Amino acid sequence: MAPGLLPAALPLCVCLLLASGSAQAGKLLVVPMDGSHWFTMRSVVEKLVHRGNELVAVMPEVSWQLGQSLNFTVKTYSTSYTLEDLDREFKIFADTQWKTPERSMYGLALGSSKAHFEINFSRCRNLFNDKKLVEYLKESSFDAVFLDPFDVCGLVVAKYFSLPSVVFTRGVFCHYLEDGAQCPSPLSYVPRFFSMSSDVLSFMERVRNHLIYLEEHLFCPYFFKPALEVASEILPTPVTIGDLFSQISIWLLRTDFVLEYPRPVMPNMIFIGGINCHQRKPLPKEFEAYVNASGEHGIVVFSLGSMVSEIPQKKAMEIADALGRIPQTVLWRYTGTPPSNLAKNTKLVKWLPQNDLLGHPKTRAFITHAGSHGIYEGICNGVPMVMMPLFGDQMDNAKRMETRGAGVTLNVLEMTSDDLANALKAVINDKSYKENIMRLSSLHKDRPIEPLDLAVFWVEFVMRHKGAPHLRPAAHDLTWYQYHSLDVIGFLLAIVLGVAFIAFKCCAYGCRKCFGKKGSVKKGHKSKAH
Repeated sequence: MAPGLLPAALPLCVCLLLASGSAQAGKLLVVPMDGSHWFTMRSVVEKLVHRGNELVAVMPEVSWQLGQSLNFTVKTYSTSYTLEDLDREFKIFADTQWKTPERSMYGLALGSSKAHFEINFSRCRNLFNDKKLVEYLKESSFDAVFLDPFDVCGLVVAKYFSLPSVVFTRGVFCHYLEDGAQCPSPLSYVPRFFSMSSDVLSFMERVRNHLIYLEEHLFCPYFFKPALEVASEILPTPVTIGDLFSQISIWLLRTDFVLEYPRPVMPNMIFIGGINCHQRKPLPKEFEAYVNASGEHGIVVFSLGSMVSEIPQKKAMEIADALGRIPQTVLWRYTGTPPSNLAKNTKLVKWLPQNDLLGHPKTRAFITHAGSHGIYEGICNGVPMVMMPLFGDQMDNAKRMETRGAGVTLNVLEMTSDDLANALKAVINDKSYKENIMRLSSLHKDRPIEPLDLAVFWVEFVMRHKGAPHLRPAAHDLTWYQYHSLDVIGFLLAIVLGVAFIAFKCCAYGCRKCFGKKGSVKKGHKSKAH
């Protein structure tokens, strides 16, 4: 092409590229989960929309976080519960954790969270009771479903409409991640959920790991029973929870091996830890003033996550006492009654820009409940942590950071004001904590592609190819005894035993022939002599 033609052809090339990009755009059904789960899933959804994909999200009319200023199509359905019901049941669950924490599958299946989870599981029944919405979804010809598996409804939707699915999650209760992906998980060095162990297990820790695994198999059916009852009402054929999880095309897991311990993975498991660490924005004037006024000592950021913003008064006073003993300014997200002993260095706020504050060079420490979002914001920004885990995966997250020397874990029920003050002074003044978290931050950021871009790629991949069957292991088609090769072992054992039996019989026959004749000859000689 002549040089003079290049400027004229350039707009045409750009138009062709844009046209090819829009031609590849697909139609995606989104089934999200409420609460903090939605924060990071929303970022993927918005980028998919920005890239020209058509998205339709189905959401309950009653929720905490869903449906706020969205730039894509939202279809809502009525619920059998009110916002007051939702608040009440979660408060009962949260309040229980300050008294007798439920840190086992037994506690989740039969404890204070039971009613809260039953509300979550009931959403799917509400969705499918809306016949107009179901008919609309049936006629819409979606390419895939993008879902959070926490309430199982997205999996039921994918099964009902026979659509490939992409799961967005930190992990899954029980053994359904391993079963759904057919991924080995050796109990000798892969700690189970709720184990609060590292990957270097002593003999007794390995025993406990096996017991936790047995507990999962015993109580997980009770935990998911309400969800399975709903699924049986909706789907034409009976299914198990394992059936629902085994249909997943791609697992987008909000973690990576900076936080997790090394373990076997499958090709359809994609790790997108740190996806919530968006580019920092300038601090609002109120918080900029707090930071600037902190002087050379800097600030401490204190938040127990988006779902827990107030705590029992007695514990709040212990915490306030400890915070008053450090020279740093403390920004504490707290909506309860202010403790009467609140020190001058502690500022209570109902909301704070957590990631932006953690990224400020004057931030010295982060007091967190060790939820996965907060943990990764601490890692991304290189801030050492004091962790006070309450429920869910928080205890395991805290253990992982503690074993890497990036923070200190406190038992929030048993800790005293001295414990918290000493922990804060340790992570602020002991340089090893800062060095370790900076090393983790460096490892986490050293990657070929950003987690958000990676997540978007795999969602679009499944949309383009109508799934990812080439990544599905043949193990899904095996029975349990075939998977463990028990039939092969039995067959080979039978051959060995058969050969051994034949050899034994041959030897016995040979011995009788050889030694039997000699014996009869000797007896004959003796009888003649007499």
